[in-house]
Amino acid sequence: MTDFKEDKKALRLRALALRDKMDEADRIEASLRLAEHGDDYLRDLEPGTIVSGFLPIRSEVDLRPLMMRLADRGARLCVPAILAGNLEFRELKRGAELVSQGFGTVAPGADAAVLDPSLMLVPLSAFDRRGGRIGYGGGFYDRAIQRITEKGIAPRLVGTAFACQEIAAAPMAEHDRHLHAILTEAGVIETGRTAAPVA
Repeated sequence: MTDFKEDKKALRLRALALRDKMDEADRIEASLRLAEHGDDYLRDLEPGTIVSGFLPIRSEVDLRPLMMRLADRGARLCVPAILAGNLEFRELKRGAELVSQGFGTVAPGADAAVLDPSLMLVPLSAFDRRGGRIGYGGGFYDRAIQRITEKGIAPRLVGTAFACQEIAAAPMAEHDRHLHAILTEAGVIETGRTAAPVA
């Protein structure tokens, strides 16, 4: 188990170091290209679909251009808030006040509606082409996806990252969730894993 954790940590640090090396202008351009690919890939999105995204921290991909496109097509957006060590997804509306969540993150306040997304745009530190994902080490998304699944929802999981974060193989534990697809500035990687239709 120690080797497994150490392997994941080393891969995480290597991928994040590559992401951090990207020039800020390159990150902006890459995020805009990712939005174009994502908008095309998610063309089957039905109005009213609950979509979770996230607001960028550090050198993360900026999903706001894609989220705005999806909102314009009728998606109901939410982003994670940290509550008692777990994530809940609070509705994100234009003009809503955002409050600090720690870790450099912000989210809508406690008065925002809590939603269960059927499409999740998932952050990550590293990914592979089979849908393997290495997160940031806290297990927040794995636990959140488990809770949503226990409610009878099978969310479509779409990883979002820069192409430089790809690795050959992500070590996966039994509880880790595989992604159905990964969006990068280079295009969409279909992992071959089936997902419920977006509705």
